[in-house]
Amino acid sequence: MNFNSKIYVAGHKGLVGSAILNNLEEKGYRNLIIKTHQELDLIDTAAVANFFRIEKPEYVFLAAAKVGGISANNTYRANFIYENLMIQNNVIHQSYKNKVKKLLFLGSTCIYPKNASQPIKEEYLLTDSLEYTNEPYAIAKIAGIKLCESYNLQYGTNFISAMPTNLYGPNDNFNLETSHVLPALIKKIHLAKLFVENEFAQISKILNIKSTSEITAILNKNGINSNGVEIWGTGKPLREFLYSEDLADACVFLMDNIDFEDCFDPLKKEVRNTHINIGTGKEISIANLAHLIKKTIGFTGDLFFNTNKPDGTLRKLTEVTKLHKLGWKHTVELEEGVEKLYYWYYHQFNE
Repeated sequence: MNFNSKIYVAGHKGLVGSAILNNLEEKGYRNLIIKTHQELDLIDTAAVANFFRIEKPEYVFLAAAKVGGISANNTYRANFIYENLMIQNNVIHQSYKNKVKKLLFLGSTCIYPKNASQPIKEEYLLTDSLEYTNEPYAIAKIAGIKLCESYNLQYGTNFISAMPTNLYGPNDNFNLETSHVLPALIKKIHLAKLFVENEFAQISKILNIKSTSEITAILNKNGINSNGVEIWGTGKPLREFLYSEDLADACVFLMDNIDFEDCFDPLKKEVRNTHINIGTGKEISIANLAHLIKKTIGFTGDLFFNTNKPDGTLRKLTEVTKLHKLGWKHTVELEEGVEKLYYWYYHQFNE
């Protein structure tokens, strides 16, 4: 890419897309194409075809996707597989038809088998059964990887795939019912601190509720009371976390420096597992994460681990040797990232 290249960031409002857009702007790229969902529905085949025909982007970051937590994935299984397949099929196919120079497809490490050996290597793809609750989403993302591989092999395109680990950062989802663990803990512990300090006006602003009794009821429902904060499970599961700005930097690096032919061993007869894990290669227990967030926020209350609630998978760590060999390594450590995200979240309600 050069600074005048025409670059389309699909999904620029989300956690990943917004970080990629910011990274490109900070590096000096100015010919950027963005469209909201209202302006361009990526599920609409005709609309996507028309967009590519008119705009003719040279580079495409495909960060658009239908995403959600465990409950949403398991409840709306048809929506998750259909919408993600349609988004991918439309954007990847039109990128081929309109001679896009390079495309980067973003997936997730949920593509790997539920019981994959740790740390998880790219070669473990399709070696065993997936986690049932997010199987439709995972299958859609696997299809996206294979679509990129297949178009490259048949048509000579240059489409690459990146699979990030658990992400966190600005524009994250902080909904207590649907968010992932790190933003959920930040919100819960922040609310608990405000509750102990009797800052009901601030809590009201965050929850968008004025009634004190309703506020108390919602806090109690989410395990927040005068005794402290309840956290599901034992706190023993280990998780890996990558700051979204680091992911964005990795994506721009890959787009700038890595081609499809760099993603596999040319001596092997079959071209498989060309995707690239993006992560830190480091992990932390949920308990230690909660205490790190507690310290960052300055909450002096107690944390209670409800061992009657499920833990989920005990360990999920990506092998990032391939990424390191290609020339990129993360720079934001978890302590710094949590502090940056809490600063961002705090100022959403204190400007």
